[in-house]
Amino acid sequence: MAGSGGDTYAARFGVAEGDVVQEIGWDDDADTAVSEAIEDAIGAPLLDEDSDEICGTILLWHRDEDGDLVDSLVDAIRNLEEGGRIWLMTPGAGSPGGVAPGEISESAQLAGLAQTKADRFGAWQGSLLTAPHGRK
Repeated sequence: MAGSGGDTYAARFGVAEGDVVQEIGWDDDADTAVSEAIEDAIGAPLLDEDSDEICGTILLWHRDEDGDLVDSLVDAIRNLEEGGRIWLMTPGAGSPGGVAPGEISESAQLAGLAQTKADRFGAWQGSLLTAPHGRK
């Protein structure tokens, strides 16, 4: 998915010029094509995980060995604007560090989020998590 993959990734993530996106949990195994495609689409670097700036989208890389998924989601929500969304990126099925779909759904609910969409991005599975309307 080189070449046109970046454009495809950005469109599938639903990001556009001027959006503020924070990246949390990036490590050497993360797919840099995903991060770069988002940066190209928004026209700015991704905020790092230490930023406390409010953003509309959070790209959260999470592996099974990264700890409790509910805790990671609750921590990520702190910088999310109302109506924002989290793209939870987990290693694909059968890959080391993969997270079971049931765990993603349950963890999202416990963190006050709903899983609204799932998509594949290279070797990573993306789960779109949104807050129900009226969450503050």
